[in-house]
Amino acid sequence: MKKILLVSPFPPAQNPRLLKEYTTLKSFGYDVSVIYGEKDKWSSDLINKNDKNFIRVGGKHGSVFHFVTRIIHKLLKLTSPIDWHYNRVNWLLYLRARNIKVDLYIGHNLAALPVVAKLAKKNQAKYGFDAEDFHRQVDNDNLTSTTYKYAKYLEDKYLRDASYITAASPLISEQYNFLYPALKPKVINNVFSNSYNIIRFAEPKQKKQQVKLFWFSQTIGKDRGIQTVIKALGLLRNKDISLTLLGSVNTDTKGYLENLVRDQQLAPEQLIFIAPIEPDEIFKIATGFDIGLALEPGFCLNNNIALSNKLFTYIAAGLAVIATETAAQGAFMVNYPLIGKTFPINGYKELANILEYYYQSPDLLNEAKTSSRIIAAKELNWENEGRKFLAVINKTFSH
Repeated sequence: MKKILLVSPFPPAQNPRLLKEYTTLKSFGYDVSVIYGEKDKWSSDLINKNDKNFIRVGGKHGSVFHFVTRIIHKLLKLTSPIDWHYNRVNWLLYLRARNIKVDLYIGHNLAALPVVAKLAKKNQAKYGFDAEDFHRQVDNDNLTSTTYKYAKYLEDKYLRDASYITAASPLISEQYNFLYPALKPKVINNVFSNSYNIIRFAEPKQKKQQVKLFWFSQTIGKDRGIQTVIKALGLLRNKDISLTLLGSVNTDTKGYLENLVRDQQLAPEQLIFIAPIEPDEIFKIATGFDIGLALEPGFCLNNNIALSNKLFTYIAAGLAVIATETAAQGAFMVNYPLIGKTFPINGYKELANILEYYYQSPDLLNEAKTSSRIIAAKELNWENEGRKFLAVINKTFSH
């Protein structure tokens, strides 16, 4: 039985892509473990503590050890190469895993790339990497920035010797294929299992004029496109349309959004907040809504070419989709026009027109929701993408 170790600087609750790989590999007979680091407080307990296959390093958020690792991380920045301090837990992941001998190490997130490469070299094994983002331009397009320089250094140093690379969208794959053509990156979409297909949770078709909007992320921020939605709702004050946001939100951001609701003369109950929950529970909550909002602002190359988890969650949940016209989302919606519509980034007037269209035509909204369910069941599901992923793993072991 082949052994595989998945490595991530972030907990599973913040990396559903890793969890899907883990579940698929386990179901096909591989001996699989996960080693991960802690990140945000809300995610600390969102993991089955009885599962021995999940190993946490870096201490629980807020613990004494967690605080100590932050101090060590600062010292490493002064004394060691970026390979060891790109993330707070780089060195801890390596130290904890150095004696875990497996046949294949798989890195998730750039911080895990040097770790899996070093582990593979030490234990004479193979390593692969999953590019959920285009890391060198993950948060800005400044080619002289520290982020770009560090990411380019790590990718150039370690990706060339990887056994494979997978990518989370066609356009991310294109970028890595241009940089490392020998690797021929394979696209593995961020879709979800048909076990989540929401036909069994389906709400009765709506008969009255009411539209419920849904958006979620790990963090609710001021720069996530939410203000564009609130401005659009301000043009539709007499319509029964609500916006629900699921994610971690600080007091400042919550106050900012609530003030914006008041400025638009909307009712307070039109904006609803839900605290972070288990990833699997998002699907059940999502089924109570009509439209999922994919509001990527396209602020950098990565954001412009990525297809987010939320987009595929909406489809699996059977929601209509309204998406901003980033390069990736625009191309995606051209391929799947029946599930919803797109609007220009920051185009709150265009968004208002789309919302009014669905508000005035509940039958057309139901058709879009049904199209999402059908596409999720037939095409955009992890059963299909999981087979592609397994083919990559099997090919890696056959060479």
